[in-house]
Amino acid sequence: MNAAIKEQYGKQPRKWHYYLLIFIIIAAIFIWSMTVMNMSGMSKNGVKIAGKIFSGIFHPDLKFLFALDTTGVGYLLLQTIAIAILGTLVGAIIAVPLSFLSATSIMPAWIAYIVRLFIMAVRTVPPFVYGLMFIRVTGPGASAGALTLGLISIGMISKLFIETIEDLDTGIIESMDAAGATTFQKIRFGIIPQLMPDFLSILLYRLDMNLRDASILGLVGAGGIGAPMIFAMNAYKWPQVGSILIGLFVLILVIELISDRIRSYLLKG
Repeated sequence: MNAAIKEQYGKQPRKWHYYLLIFIIIAAIFIWSMTVMNMSGMSKNGVKIAGKIFSGIFHPDLKFLFALDTTGVGYLLLQTIAIAILGTLVGAIIAVPLSFLSATSIMPAWIAYIVRLFIMAVRTVPPFVYGLMFIRVTGPGASAGALTLGLISIGMISKLFIETIEDLDTGIIESMDAAGATTFQKIRFGIIPQLMPDFLSILLYRLDMNLRDASILGLVGAGGIGAPMIFAMNAYKWPQVGSILIGLFVLILVIELISDRIRSYLLKG
């Protein structure tokens, strides 16, 4: 038995030279990428500053962390959650019709590709650009953040919705059509039950991403917890930065656990 295994193993093609070539290419890319790094600016003073930063972060301002007024971490996190939820809902409402128009299994190919080109154009613009644009329209605050998240959510939600729609089991719809079902009945009992679990799972995943993006967009004044964080960093109030990071960590952890449970229930029942 061992001899047969050795014989079969000996007949396998030797691919070590391909693996070696891949390793050399990756190493060359890594070395080339390191050439853009400039470490000459680091000094003893920089090391001391880094020590103060980490010391402040690991000794958070507990009063700021547990404050119950509008300046506390709790209120800022609630505002961030509200911005993320509104942004996800706005993006989903716009993405659903765009997804059906982009599905080649439902629409003519030329219409689907035109709508997909529009979706691609929306995804091209970075979130910070949208944030700065909406701040000019609505002014700094949560409204700009919600609109920005809604717009940047369209691209990803539409892309995943399109894949779900194109993977529909058309056999069920054909069977209902043969049984004389109306268009409404085919949508209600043939299409929606297939799409709903995947749609809700995608929205939960996007909500998870929007919570992180809402924190970042606050850096440009689009509401949420990001603005207080950048103000604390500019003022060298590292204990407050530590409090905000702890709040964000707990928020993301809780949302991750809840969304995993809901996605598991939707997919497995």
